[in-house]
Amino acid sequence: MSKETKEPKKESFEASLKKLENYVQALEAGDKGIEESLEVFEKGVALARELSQRLEEAKQKVEVLAKGENGFSKKPLSKLDQE
Repeated sequence: MSKETKEPKKESFEASLKKLENYVQALEAGDKGIEESLEVFEKGVALARELSQRLEEAKQKVEVLAKGENGFSKKPLSKLDQE
């Protein structure tokens, strides 16, 4: 019997963004000590980097159907920007 390793389900983008907003609000409130503020800041920076990476990956996956000589073909969004 083999063990299957499951990757933990990634939190939705929207849920992660909400968490980042909560970190920002906590820091803006200014009611935390320096150590706790630094910890929240570090978590926020890491989460912002992750969200940025996820957005970049989504951007790369976005394709637009474009009418070509042989019917419809997929054309990366970045190529449309150049036209």
